[in-house]
Amino acid sequence: MNLKELSALLNLSQTTVSRALNGYPEVSEATRDRVGKAAREHNYIPNTRARGLATGRTHAVGHVIPLSTKHEVVNPVFTDFIAGASEIYARENYDMHLSVVPDTNEESAYRKIASKGSVDGVIVHGPVENDPRIQLLQSIGMPFVVHGRSNAEVDQDYAWVDMNNKRAFERATKCLIDLGHKRIGLLNGLESMDFAIRRRAGYQSALDAAGINSDATLCRSEEMTEDYGYESTMTFCARDVPPTAILASSIIVGIGVRRACSELGLTLGKDLSLIIHDDDLSYFRNGAAASQYTATRSSVRQAGLTCAELLMEQIASPDVPKRHVLMEAELIIGNTTGPAPRS
Repeated sequence: MNLKELSALLNLSQTTVSRALNGYPEVSEATRDRVGKAAREHNYIPNTRARGLATGRTHAVGHVIPLSTKHEVVNPVFTDFIAGASEIYARENYDMHLSVVPDTNEESAYRKIASKGSVDGVIVHGPVENDPRIQLLQSIGMPFVVHGRSNAEVDQDYAWVDMNNKRAFERATKCLIDLGHKRIGLLNGLESMDFAIRRRAGYQSALDAAGINSDATLCRSEEMTEDYGYESTMTFCARDVPPTAILASSIIVGIGVRRACSELGLTLGKDLSLIIHDDDLSYFRNGAAASQYTATRSSVRQAGLTCAELLMEQIASPDVPKRHVLMEAELIIGNTTGPAPRS
């Protein structure tokens, strides 16, 4: 059924039906309800292009993805984020446009999107400290939401959704210290990225509070892969005085740590303690009924859903105050932590 047929069925003008479906306040609530009910009963799907001409919107959201393999969106975290965001896109009848570009070409990609008017807004991924994309999008006037934050202390006037990375890793490190661990390795994400900078700060804060001198050789920063966890653990354990615990920035890295321990004949939670960050990924579950890994847990799917909701708010009401959503991580106790082994 098309708009003309639906209008004839309801004995209303096409303009009235279109405005009712788009929630215009000048159409009475009774009429909006009547039109909505008829549209659902007759499986009416609005023509997105026609609606765009009427409303001045494309009903599409953009995601610009860099080609580099050393970027955190090139892993399952991004997939779960998109799954959450897509719930909102589907509800609001929005399409999603992915633009895959060279790392050095992100600025021109955003400018091209804006000049073509192909999307109503964008979500920014993987923010770095003092991220230039934020100022660029503000100057362009494109609605946007950042997954994460940029700048350690100053929050500019932009919408963002982030996990409290500093607090999460401070709690995780303190948990290990309370178990008697003093030599704690950190397998962090790329420290050019804001989330990893904050996680390192939380780790260091807990060590400082406990009066434990940090060892820079026990801290690593790399793309969060299984090989990274495996190779780092093998290197750590080959030292004369290896760490008694490891804090890993991803369950994927944690799987690599587990593989290394298996090869070395070490028991997690006894010979070596491990805490991971768990994004509650669909295909990398941290156990079913009970958690396998002790973890800081915060759903990246929920983050995607919240980012999309904030972006819809901005598109609908450009002057709405920019919202900041800070998600707190849970500390989940699993089977991979225990008291520090005696020397």
